[in-house]
Amino acid sequence: MEKDLAIQKSIFSKISGIDTNKGDDFYEDLYKRCEERIDALQAVNPFTEDELEEVLVEEGYNRRDFMKWVSATTAMLMLPGFFEPLVAKTVQVLNRVPVIWINLQDCAGNSEAFLRTDGPTVDELILEIISLEFHELLMAPSGEHAEQQLENAMTTFKNEYLLFVEGAIPTAENGIYGTIGTSGETYVDHLVRLSADAKAIVAVGTCATFGGIPAAAPNPTGARGVMDIVSNKPIVNIPACPANPANMLGVILLYAMTGELPELDSLLRPKFAFGYRIHDACERRVHFDAGEYVEEWGDASAQAGHCLYKMGCKGPVTFNNCPTVKYNRGTSWPVAAGHGCIGCSEPGFFDKFDRFEAPTPFNPNYNPASDFQIAAGIGLFAAYKTATQEESAQEGYHGE
Repeated sequence: MEKDLAIQKSIFSKISGIDTNKGDDFYEDLYKRCEERIDALQAVNPFTEDELEEVLVEEGYNRRDFMKWVSATTAMLMLPGFFEPLVAKTVQVLNRVPVIWINLQDCAGNSEAFLRTDGPTVDELILEIISLEFHELLMAPSGEHAEQQLENAMTTFKNEYLLFVEGAIPTAENGIYGTIGTSGETYVDHLVRLSADAKAIVAVGTCATFGGIPAAAPNPTGARGVMDIVSNKPIVNIPACPANPANMLGVILLYAMTGELPELDSLLRPKFAFGYRIHDACERRVHFDAGEYVEEWGDASAQAGHCLYKMGCKGPVTFNNCPTVKYNRGTSWPVAAGHGCIGCSEPGFFDKFDRFEAPTPFNPNYNPASDFQIAAGIGLFAAYKTATQEESAQEGYHGE
């Protein structure tokens, strides 16, 4: 165990991440394009500054709170500070970006995150002002009236709307495990039909991105992610269970500002949100580097807030901005609450990480450097893989 830990520490001490400085020429050109884009959208009945302030004041936020949010969001989107006025201006044109949201095979947890039940953040309040043309859980119409509203939205905003998809897509038995509407249209056909006239697709939550819990073994419904079904449209994946509303808003903001989708990684995830491992920004990272670990739930190290690596934290192999964005009005996230990350935003979740409280990596076939080149760590990981294959086989581990 101690030998394995030493090898893994040498790998996980490497900082993952992306180049966030693209040079002055790039940002000056981007700034001009954003100005032109926002001016064009402002000519089409934008949300006014007074209307925006009314929304914020109703929940106890003032202009100063809004500008603090603008600064934080500009940094989250990996833009230089001089973009802050453009980010503030873009909020007023968000209602010119039509969004159609559909729910497929899932628990609606992402809609819950989107809706929240108490104390909305500025992110969540601003999401209320987007042009949400169809959302089965939020809108008043039902049955045939809802179907008609969907058809009207698709016709009115043909080739302009962003299609947000929540939930996996069941494909077994010709998709019979998931149907919708009076026609009994399967989820597969429903997704393909709505995708045809969409500008782009945003898959929200781990079920829509990688199949999530519905796709866990034995996966009787043949659940799959959006990118396994649709191949002829731009797709943005925002995994996690649930996806963070800040990341949903970030995608819409960047699209409104630039007319383009954010820069994506090899798994179609926006780099501004998934460019770093959770491990890199974790508040317990200093204890990992110092070799201070929780050995047992409730022990003195747990009470002192030491590293949860030995208790199975998957932060070293999980890419997400949870430590910086957090949940619950930005107050906390799982590791801060005392339990290790369970890797819910990674492909293969739930099966890949089903031993949530076993030290990472317990699956020698999983390479955390596959998406981001942690070149110096690859050789060490390969050595660890060779050393642990026999041990894992003896233990009967049946991961992918």
